[in-house]
Amino acid sequence: TTLAIQYLLASQKAGETGLYVSLTESLQDIQRTCESHGWDCSGLNVIDLTQSRANLERQKEGTLFAQEDTIFSPSEVELAEITQAVIAEVERLSPQHVVFDGLSEMRLLSAAILRYTHQILPLKHLFEARKITVLLLDDRSSPTPEVPSESLVGGNLLMERYLPDNGDMRRRLQITKLRGAPFRGGYHDYAIVQGGIEVYPRITVPTATMSTVLTQPREMFSSGIMNMDDMIGGGIESGTTTLLVGPSGLGKSTIAMQYAAAALTRGQKAAVYLFDEILPTFFDRVEKLGVHGAREYAESGQLYAQQVNPAELSPNGFAQEV
Repeated sequence: TTLAIQYLLASQKAGETGLYVSLTESLQDIQRTCESHGWDCSGLNVIDLTQSRANLERQKEGTLFAQEDTIFSPSEVELAEITQAVIAEVERLSPQHVVFDGLSEMRLLSAAILRYTHQILPLKHLFEARKITVLLLDDRSSPTPEVPSESLVGGNLLMERYLPDNGDMRRRLQITKLRGAPFRGGYHDYAIVQGGIEVYPRITVPTATMSTVLTQPREMFSSGIMNMDDMIGGGIESGTTTLLVGPSGLGKSTIAMQYAAAALTRGQKAAVYLFDEILPTFFDRVEKLGVHGAREYAESGQLYAQQVNPAELSPNGFAQEV
């Protein structure tokens, strides 16, 4: 629901008309979702099919969402009447985008796969003929039919949530189908935050980017420790990755911070991600290495220091941060 409303608001900002058809979320539920994210949904067109006609007639005019006369409760009416209500609103508004929230309810009302398919296909053909982009929402709470909904659409986006052994609940999505278009497969993490949904796609490096990186000239980066630089041939080569291994207390973090400190004194930028250490301790460590004004480097943007909580941040979320 959050993703669908966010999509319609983006379409509205682009000057296009959208329509939200709901068999699951009431008008008040949608309004609360908008308020929780700080969204102005005054221009959003919503058909609330969760309420009876009598309840709608008692509502005052001029509320947040305009209501129509042809509104039905899915528990009391036939599928044909719901379809007619949707078609009538599409004819009136001529939207470029439609969200249909309630495929599970459609299946429950159908009771038979043949009837369900015969109700979905006319709507699909109507939307195709009018070049309307449609988002169908399915919570899969009702039994999956013999002919799955995926076979009736051009694209399918599967959203999941799971609990890791430690930390908060994680959310991820995958594209299982996108007819006639390339897409990035695999799992992609996402989070619901204040202001909407943030997606963290699985990181891939295009071949063209790799070719550009491989042809760039190499540089040697000094640690500022003369004997260490001599030992490794003058420093660490750009474009390489070095792993410092050893038990706690041997000075791995100190050596790593020495490279960051040396880069700052040369006027270069540095980024540091801390999993075990808090930021005040990090700044004190850099100061002890002889780099004075570490906090000033951070404030100016030359130094980026970020404390990471691995129990709260997903792997793809951290990769996007980097």
